[in-house]
Amino acid sequence: MAELGINIPVFISQAIAFLILFGLLYMFGYKRILKMLDERSARIKESLEQAEVVKQQSASAGEEIKKQLQAASQEGQQIIARATKTSDDIRAQAQELAKKDADALIVRAREAIKAERDSAIDELRGQFADLTIMAAGKVIGQSLDKSAHKALIDKVLQESQGLKKG
Repeated sequence: MAELGINIPVFISQAIAFLILFGLLYMFGYKRILKMLDERSARIKESLEQAEVVKQQSASAGEEIKKQLQAASQEGQQIIARATKTSDDIRAQAQELAKKDADALIVRAREAIKAERDSAIDELRGQFADLTIMAAGKVIGQSLDKSAHKALIDKVLQESQGLKKG
């Protein structure tokens, strides 16, 4: 072995030192390392289980959120339907009120027109009576009793109105 460059006493001392070091590492380090690896494996397994639980919780939370969104959507549609109905009711009430106001305005306008017409007719009668008396006075050539002729003219005008209405 000397020819191969191996020194037997050095080889034996190194082999003994290796075996002592291996024994010490086995006794003190190997068990600790195995224990540490087992603990790490258990933590990884526990983390995976927690991740699975979280995943299931997330899935159930997602389903719950979908249900809540559907419920909120339905509630929103109901609110929109109620708002639409309310706006239609308000619009109908406003139209009815506007129609009543327009009808009342038309009635007042008709009454005002009738009053104005009656006033104009009365004024016209007065002027007609004055003109008739003046014309009769010029035809006859003398002054006539204005009040007597006015009464006569009013009577004739009322009779003519009675004929128009009848």
